[in-house]
Amino acid sequence: MKTISLKAKSIDYHHSISKVILMTLLYLLTVSCSNDDNEPPVKEEEPAVAITEISQDIKDLIYFKGDEKAATVLITVPGGPSTAFATDLVDDFSPLLIPKEILTVTVHQAQTLDSTIVKGNDITLDLAVGFNTQSIEALDKVTAYFKNQGRTVYILGFSFGAFVTQDLIAKKGIDSADKYLIVSGRLDMNAIIWQGAAEGKGGFFENGVTPIIAADPNPSVKERNLNRIGAGFLMNRYTQLLNTVPDLSDLTYIYGEMDQAVGRLTDDEIQFLRSKNAQILAGPGDHDTTFGEFIVQGFKAAFGIEIVL
Repeated sequence: MKTISLKAKSIDYHHSISKVILMTLLYLLTVSCSNDDNEPPVKEEEPAVAITEISQDIKDLIYFKGDEKAATVLITVPGGPSTAFATDLVDDFSPLLIPKEILTVTVHQAQTLDSTIVKGNDITLDLAVGFNTQSIEALDKVTAYFKNQGRTVYILGFSFGAFVTQDLIAKKGIDSADKYLIVSGRLDMNAIIWQGAAEGKGGFFENGVTPIIAADPNPSVKERNLNRIGAGFLMNRYTQLLNTVPDLSDLTYIYGEMDQAVGRLTDDEIQFLRSKNAQILAGPGDHDTTFGEFIVQGFKAAFGIEIVL
C-alpha cells in the first residue's frame, strides 16, 4: 500500500481551496462586469440655464420694464387688435406689483411689427388667420425663452388678448406658462359677431347678451382688416380646442355680466371652465369696469401677486 504523507495531503487541500476561491472571484467579477454592461449609463445632470440679460432677438419682439434677470416674468397680452404697440399695461402695472422683483413684458403681434399688412387692400379671413399664427409664434417664442431659463412665467390676457392667450394654450399647451389670468374674454363667440367681423363690420352686445352687428363694413380699410384679424380668433370654438387639456386649474377667468364688447360667458362656457377646474370670478360690470373692479383680486387669486394702488 502506497503511503501518502499528511503534509502532502494538507498542501493539496489548501491548493484546491485556493483554486476554488480564485475561480469564484473570477466568476463574480465576470458577472459584475456583465451586469454593469446591461445597466444604463448614469446620466449627468444638465446644468440649469443661467438667467441672463435678455437676448437681442427677444428684445426685438417685446417691450419690458423691470430687472432683466428677474426670476418671475409677467407677460401682458392687451386688448385690440391695433397697429399700435400697446405698452400701457406694462407701464401701469410694473411699479405697482408686490413683490417688486418681477419683469413685466408685452409682446409684438404681426400687425404691430408691420402695420402695412392691414393697410392698402382688404385682406381675406384666411390671410388674417395666417397673421394671427405669426402672433402666436412670437408670443410662444418669448414665453419659451423665459421658461427655458427656469423662470416663472405668468400671462395676463385682456379682451382681444384673452383670445390670443386662449389660442396660445390651445396650440402650444397649458405648460407654455405657469399661470394664466384671462379678463373679459369668451370661449365660443356668437357666430353672428365673428362672421360680421370677417366682413369688416363692428358689433356689440346689448345688455351683455344680445349681439348686434353694424349694417355696413367700417369705411376704413385698416379698421375692416383689424376686424378680420379679430375674426380670425373669434371664429374658434375654444370649448372644443381646449377640451383636450385635462385640467385648467392654472387658469383664472374673469367676466362681466354686462360686457358690451364680447358678451357675458354663457352657461355652457361657464360649465366647461368648471369641468376643467378653472377658477371663475364674475361681477355685474361691463367690459372695462370688470377689469378695474377685479384686477387686484384676479392678480392675487391667479398669481399670488399683490397690486398696491
